Amino acid sequence: MRFSTLLTCAALARLSIAGYVLEDDYSPSNFFDEFDFFSGQDPTNGFVSYVDQSTAQSTNLINSTSNSVYMGVDYTNVTPNGRPSVRLTSKKSYDSGLVILDLDHMPAGCGTWPAFWTVGPNWPNNGEIDIIEGVNEQSTNAMTLHTGPGCSITNGGGFSGSITTSNCDTNAAGQSTNAGCQIMESATNSFGAGFNSNNGGVYATLWDSSAITIYFFPRGSIPSDIASGSPNPSGWGTPAAVFKGGCDISSTFKSQQIVFDTTFCGDWAGAVWTSGSCASKASTCNAFVENNPSAFANAYWSINSLKVYQSSSAAPSQSAAASSQQSSPAAASSAIKSSVQASIPYPIQTTFAISTKPAAASSVVASEPPTVYTTLTLTQTVPNPGNSAVTAAPTSVPAPAQITLSALPFSFFPSHENDQNSNGMPVKRNERRRARHLLEHRKRHRIAS
Repeated sequence: MRFSTLLTCAALARLSIAGYVLEDDYSPSNFFDEFDFFSGQDPTNGFVSYVDQSTAQSTNLINSTSNSVYMGVDYTNVTPNGRPSVRLTSKKSYDSGLVILDLDHMPAGCGTWPAFWTVGPNWPNNGEIDIIEGVNEQSTNAMTLHTGPGCSITNGGGFSGSITTSNCDTNAAGQSTNAGCQIMESATNSFGAGFNSNNGGVYATLWDSSAITIYFFPRGSIPSDIASGSPNPSGWGTPAAVFKGGCDISSTFKSQQIVFDTTFCGDWAGAVWTSGSCASKASTCNAFVENNPSAFANAYWSINSLKVYQSSSAAPSQSAAASSQQSSPAAASSAIKSSVQASIPYPIQTTFAISTKPAAASSVVASEPPTVYTTLTLTQTVPNPGNSAVTAAPTSVPAPAQITLSALPFSFFPSHENDQNSNGMPVKRNERRRARHLLEHRKRHRIAS
């Protein structure tokens, strides 16, 4: 028989292995269906009126196209009871992941307090991760963790931002209430007007048991693997922030939901109103927000994409090309090796060894060549951080020798209607294969019954 027959099985044709696999794509077409709209009182005492989804739609505070999502605020009315806005919380929660947000625009300007963050159900004990946050005319992004007691960070280097506070406990001594542990981005295009004038960029947050790491890529400097949907953090260079050192990440940050929020004034933007240039516009933050609707036309989110990836325990994506040459049973028993390339977040050498052996001769059709079974062994050599080779030998795939030809549909077998025997007489091999195939099925049904 032709050895290529078995190798055409889809399971052997391609093995898909990736460093990070897409778990959730919050695409514009279904974006708002994946979030709940918060319409209660602002926990941070903002001068805001959060509205539900139907109100947000009817007043044009939210909208989506085929490739972007808009979330804005009221910018046409004087609002004595707080400016209408939206606060969205994802219906799904996560215990780890790689969260990648591509933005064209974020809210900016005096009185605003925009934030993109995650939070657990029991705050602060289940943690909060502030990925994007700032107030008023702030020009650099503040990245912050908020927790209960027992979590802090150390400055181990390896990131471009600057630590402003190191104790993540919201009630830590020597820090302002709810300050948390904070790292400030150094790039002036990472937040607010500077971010928007550069057509935005990408924030990527890698959150696992070892650390919470935040990357910022301005427009024009976004890694190609993010755009291609195959993110590879090991090739992204220096992150903006790395939170680790004195905190058990896995036990502290649980069931995190994703939040988009635009509020005004309150415990932060209002508290620092008089210390910046915004104070010249009005005596108080609330007064400015109430009486200057046109100032908030720029207070909107424009989202290109939001995706959540998870680390894959499988090996990375790779293709294996099988030989299609005709082989005798004896030749088929020799090993066939095919080197492949892997796309993963670390160097790897992968070898496929496909070996076969002839089975016992079938007694159903004496003239039929013996069945050939195929096994697959995958060996990976992964250089570790210390540059010493580590060999990973996954458990062997169960030998397909246990899958008999009767388990395959008859259409799987190629046609050889014009084959000839040694005397030049035509031989209809399919008739013999059909007979054998049917007999095998009958035997299996008898055994099963």
